[in-house]
Amino acid sequence: MQQRTQPARSSSPDRRSRRTDNFERVALVLQGGGALGAYQAGVYQALDEAGIEPDWVAGISIGAINAALIVGNPPRQRVARLREFWELVCEPALALPLPGWPLDAPFGAEGRTRDWTSFAHAARSLVQGQLGFFVPRVPPPWARLGGDPGATSFYDTAPLAATLARLVDFGRVNAGAMRLAVGAVNVDTGNFIYFDSAHAPLGVAHVMASSALPPGFPAVELDGARYWDGGIVSNTPLEYVLEAEPRCDTLAFQVDLWSARGPAPQSLLDVFEREKDIRFSSRTRRDTDALAGRQRLRRAIGAALARLPAPLRDEPALAPLRELAGTKVMNIVHLIYQGKAHEGYAKDYEFSRARMEAHWRAGLEDSRRTLAQPGVLDRPSAEIGVVTHDVHRIVDPGSRAGRAHGATAQGA
Repeated sequence: MQQRTQPARSSSPDRRSRRTDNFERVALVLQGGGALGAYQAGVYQALDEAGIEPDWVAGISIGAINAALIVGNPPRQRVARLREFWELVCEPALALPLPGWPLDAPFGAEGRTRDWTSFAHAARSLVQGQLGFFVPRVPPPWARLGGDPGATSFYDTAPLAATLARLVDFGRVNAGAMRLAVGAVNVDTGNFIYFDSAHAPLGVAHVMASSALPPGFPAVELDGARYWDGGIVSNTPLEYVLEAEPRCDTLAFQVDLWSARGPAPQSLLDVFEREKDIRFSSRTRRDTDALAGRQRLRRAIGAALARLPAPLRDEPALAPLRELAGTKVMNIVHLIYQGKAHEGYAKDYEFSRARMEAHWRAGLEDSRRTLAQPGVLDRPSAEIGVVTHDVHRIVDPGSRAGRAHGATAQGA
């Protein structure tokens, strides 16, 4: 029997923890990754326990769904709402007479038994769908005429729309107390867009658009345009959050579900898994390095302008440089889910209850360990500008994650 991770009441439900008072903005940034998204729920539970209150949550795909569940509920209900969603979608949508023996092996089973059990759960998800999330199309898309809305995806996501309408208060989302942004791709133009509650009201369709991964899920129409999952172009909103105007001293919790680092593949299935890891990891380290470089440039421009005589400093021709100059600082706490050896190519659609509990518990434990480290929430000095804390979970010997290590800080 699997141990359930119990929701905890926030130690500071109505205001930010004093540990984050040195920042103008606290952001939670959630990557896409399907069934792996329960890890993000565990991360949020740890933040809630510590009284850390984000004022902006941004997500893509499953990250957009988790973000909406957080922003669209009062502080004391957020963990419970996340729990309600994840327990719901772990159940199959259709009751089909499938053989039960592949699913009956204990979660702690080893070797091929464990591998086949994982595969069987993922296969069941493909055949039966997930309750409150998606159901297979009947008839399937290849049996439909072109132009039929059901001809462009394998699953109907109407259950997800109903779940979001029930579990997310979009009135609260649009009230502005906490900001929500979700990323999507315009199917017709290929352009990436963020739907942001700071700029326009959001609803169920915006979250659905961000999580409409083809060809599984259908495009979502908004204002005459069709949208797919933002992960097709970029699987993390980190740059959007950190580059938003006006710039702020920012503490950002970046929660990734795919690790860019991993072992060399040993089989064709390993190749499929590794390719997916790399494609959806979004190279967050590259992005943070680029942000750090831009921050150094802004500081250098500001220092150079300050040395000019006042009349020259105010020249209209230098207005673009004055806009670039800045002294804001960023602390990026980067949490990365590290997959296990028995999690293969299908890990993002294996919606078993046991796997969900394991992902949630991993996010909770990783975050508790990270938040307990001295200095991890400190404001960087103006001289450093950007600090990134990379966290790789200490994993069991069977992990595919390679060498694990604790949190490290790298100044920019």
